[in-house]
Amino acid sequence: MGRATDRRGVLRIDLDAGADGRARLRRQDTLVVEEPLEIRVGAAGPGRRRPLAVTMRTPGDDLDLAIGFLLTEGLIRSADDVRTAQLCAGAETPNTYNVVDVVLAPGVPEPATDPARNFYTTSSCGVCGKASIDSVRTRSRFAVDEDPLAVSAELLAALPDRLRAAQRTFDRTGGLHAAGLFTADGELVVLREDVGRHNAVDKVVGWAVREGRLPLTGHLLLVSGRASFELTQKAWMAGVPLLAAVSAPSTLAADLADEAGMTLVGFLRGGTMNVYTGAQRVTG
Repeated sequence: MGRATDRRGVLRIDLDAGADGRARLRRQDTLVVEEPLEIRVGAAGPGRRRPLAVTMRTPGDDLDLAIGFLLTEGLIRSADDVRTAQLCAGAETPNTYNVVDVVLAPGVPEPATDPARNFYTTSSCGVCGKASIDSVRTRSRFAVDEDPLAVSAELLAALPDRLRAAQRTFDRTGGLHAAGLFTADGELVVLREDVGRHNAVDKVVGWAVREGRLPLTGHLLLVSGRASFELTQKAWMAGVPLLAAVSAPSTLAADLADEAGMTLVGFLRGGTMNVYTGAQRVTG
């Protein structure tokens, strides 16, 4: 398994320190690891699985990432659609644990590998390379608009600190996004970190798929960055009725949340927040 962090030598400059107001110090710094992960998918049998996606991610929970990606893209519906998922190496390369090989269950159709819908993603953008907005829009099979979840504003305001306290790798690097799944009582169920905010969400969703927890009725998802269209779509695909972000949402995120009947909360900082859609779920 690849490491989530690595050490690098740096020159530390502090203009406010030292007798002359400057200090220069050679030291080691901890950086978050960013490496490509290739997801290969195919039917059972002797044939090779075909590359479906390459995402830049932080190593760790890679099987969750792959399964979550397939679910949020609408390519599988549950863990029963996957026969096996394993880390492996390419035929010409040593095992660097940067390839996940997914074998679909019998009867599950293989995804089309249309070049116009190429799934290359970066750590900052989860939908780069897809041909149009229509090609990224996937409708959930879960009716989150019927979810009776209700949480108090006070409980929501406390969650960012709980999320931050659980981010062990962020403490050492300052360079990771986090996604945390909470119960209606504010209990942290699972947290995942990644250099890509969409990967962090896919890791949470993949964990839920593998644990047989979908739909995530009565839960809320908190992300450490902004709420994009893609993160809203991923939450909807997993049946999450409330998505909260410490930063801003986009217009497409708000439109999709409204269409889905999902509650979307942004700028969740301190004792303030903006509720963009589904305000009936936020009490007090």
